[in-house]
Amino acid sequence: MILSARGVVRSYGPTPAVRGVTLEVAEGEILAVTGPSGCGKSTLLHCLAGIIRPDAGEVTYRGQRVDQLSEAARSRLRRTQFGVLFQFGQLVAELTAAENVALPLLLAGTGRRAARTAALAWLDRAGVADVADQRPGQMSGGQQQRVAMARALVTEPAVVFADEPTGALDTVSGEQVLGQLVRVAQEHRTTVVLVTHEARVAGYADRELVLRDGVLDDSGLGIAVPGGRHGR
Repeated sequence: MILSARGVVRSYGPTPAVRGVTLEVAEGEILAVTGPSGCGKSTLLHCLAGIIRPDAGEVTYRGQRVDQLSEAARSRLRRTQFGVLFQFGQLVAELTAAENVALPLLLAGTGRRAARTAALAWLDRAGVADVADQRPGQMSGGQQQRVAMARALVTEPAVVFADEPTGALDTVSGEQVLGQLVRVAQEHRTTVVLVTHEARVAGYADRELVLRDGVLDDSGLGIAVPGGRHGR
């Protein structure tokens, strides 16, 4: 298993968001965590990605306790081993698409020319090479999300965390983003953990876990998605 959680608990003040979640994710697997809005999906994903620390429990990546790392070490892990794709892309408005995608590489110490070359290659793979020199305000929502996907993948991470990746998109744009994400995951054996409340999005996964009121509906093994990504 590349990633696991054991008894993860996270609250916001007196309100519990995640209550004792235990799960495992295999290398190269696409796992969907589903459930209604407010059930704790995004909080769980943020704990797994090291964006926030759980109040209790363990998060382990390749044998390393993520929850015990300092904030700087967790940030470094997200720059080198993890990629994160948010619902609204969260692109830097002042930067072009190519500059946004190159940013993680630049932060990791890659030279400017090499970072731009890699960024342009990933924009091409994402199908948005034509917006390389445009800023987010000049792009459609679907284009912005594909640029954000390229940014999440440019470091060739071992795990990509996708938080409602199609929540702000129309059906066609959402299908394009998911199709490309799955294709890249297959090509690079990238592990993907995505959270969604949409059944059609979960249909791209190999396995689905259902979260309700911060608790998994089953033992944490989840259910195989009929057809799954292999039928796409």
